Amino acid sequence: MAAVLAVPLAVAARSPLLAWRDPVYIAAGLAGVVALGLLLLQPLLAGGYLPGLRMRLGRRVHAWVGAGLVAALAVHIGALWLTSPPDVVDALLLRSPTPFSAWGVIATWAVLTSALLAVLRGRLRWRLMVWRLCHIGLALVIVLSSVVHAMLIDGTMGLMSKVALSALVVAAAVKVVIDLPLIGKMHRRVDRQPPPA
Repeated sequence: MAAVLAVPLAVAARSPLLAWRDPVYIAAGLAGVVALGLLLLQPLLAGGYLPGLRMRLGRRVHAWVGAGLVAALAVHIGALWLTSPPDVVDALLLRSPTPFSAWGVIATWAVLTSALLAVLRGRLRWRLMVWRLCHIGLALVIVLSSVVHAMLIDGTMGLMSKVALSALVVAAAVKVVIDLPLIGKMHRRVDRQPPPA
């Protein structure tokens, strides 16, 4: 797992596209790579797939990694703002000419909404199933929009490492959603409904 996360970061750090770039710009790009790597960990932690981590501890680490994801996103956007404020404003207002910007903004808002749901979980007094459905829905939006955002950028990650990491992120998210007991319960409820008259 460490290699899976480290290789794209190493490829990005050694990219010739970073030659003569400002350190703030480099930090923005590397923070984006870190964020994509953390997206791979999140479903694996939530589903209890990482060896040596019991489910309860995995969920706790999931929360900490989520906080790390928000921090990486803040560095990514903050550093891009310092590099070029007009470009960030155009992206946030969905008027940027680059298609990847809109996907990045969608991912950003989904991450922030998901983090807010996690922080307010006890105060919302929602049924657990409703909360989980919202959290899972947002997670799928985050994964889809982040992967599209990354794939549309001709950047420092390198095509092979970007495709490999993105594929693993999507596969992990799909695996966890399929395996979740919540989804199984929903299927059973649909199966038990009487056929229409």
